[in-house]
This record gives sequence, structure tokens and C-alpha cells, in this order.
Amino acid sequence: MTQVSLPRLYALRAAYLLMSVGLGLTIWPGILHPEKPWPLMYGVVQCVLAAVSLLALLGLRYPLKMLPLLMFELIWKGMWLALVGIPAWQAGGMSAGTAETLLACGMGVIFPLVIPWGHVWTNYVAAPGDRWR
Repeated sequence: MTQVSLPRLYALRAAYLLMSVGLGLTIWPGILHPEKPWPLMYGVVQCVLAAVSLLALLGLRYPLKMLPLLMFELIWKGMWLALVGIPAWQAGGMSAGTAETLLACGMGVIFPLVIPWGHVWTNYVAAPGDRWR
């Protein structure tokens, strides 16, 4: 097993804290006090993001065990930027909501900087998988 330095663990914890607080301030007020019924996909997104904010709290205690959460955030934000945000920006047709999401997803650039990629490789890629039978 690769050793992850204490500063890297604190950087991971800071990323989880940022996720939890950021989502807590933006998502939870609407979850706790919805003003009107939500359209289907808006409700799905709100509930998924609320769940991510709660799981990020676990990352404060278990920063390495919760790495899949950071990888999930990195992947979905990267995909959204590549498939939606950047093409909209290049076309010059960004709505206020798209611009806001572009900024929020752009803040995800910290995730590749704090993820201990050696640990990810050793424990998620190169390690033998769990048995199937």
C-alpha cells in the first residue's frame, strides 16, 4: 500500500469540506424549504447533490476511503465541461445558468491536484478485484 502524506490527507479533507459547505449553502436551503414542486430532473439533481454533500462529510473522517466521491465529482464535472460548458462558451450562447454551472464545474480543477494518484492506481486499478463467486 502506498503511503499518503499527512499534508495530502489535509488537502483531501479541505476538498471534502469545500464540497460539503459549498453544496450545503447552495442546495440544502431548497431541500429543507422548497418553494414549489420541482420538475423531475431538477429534483433528481438536487437530491443527488444533497447526498454528495452528506457523503463529503464522511470524507473529513475517511479521506482515502471516500476517494471515489472525489473521482465521481472530477469525472462528471469534466464531462459537463467538455460536452456542455465549453461548447456553449465557444458558441457564445451561454445562459446565466450555464455560466454559473461553468464556474462551479471549473472550481473542480482542484480535485486532480489533491487526489493521491499513486494511491488510486495501487488500490483501485492495480489491486486484484473482489471475487465474483
